[in-house]
Amino acid sequence: MKLLIITAIAEFDAAVKKMLKQAEVKTFTYKAVTGFKDISEESIESNWFGSEMNENDSILYYAFVKKENVDTLIEKINEFNVIQESLSNIHVAVLNIEKHN
Repeated sequence: MKLLIITAIAEFDAAVKKMLKQAEVKTFTYKAVTGFKDISEESIESNWFGSEMNENDSILYYAFVKKENVDTLIEKINEFNVIQESLSNIHVAVLNIEKHN
């Protein structure tokens, strides 16, 4: 069993849910959160937002997933990220679960 933590901008909500379904993740939890990025060290010319602090409406998902389903989900997320024209990506972290019941 693995614990997956996924973050994405709110606009990607339907895509993330579709990928979870394709990876046969039938149970997960999600919550609206505010994503934050401090871009004060970027040059003004490369700063898309024109300010030093950037907040986005985001969604945090977490799910306990069978080990055999993790690679499918990560593959789907990587494929999605490659074709994105936006500056944002879907991020995923996988943690080992030592014990569960």
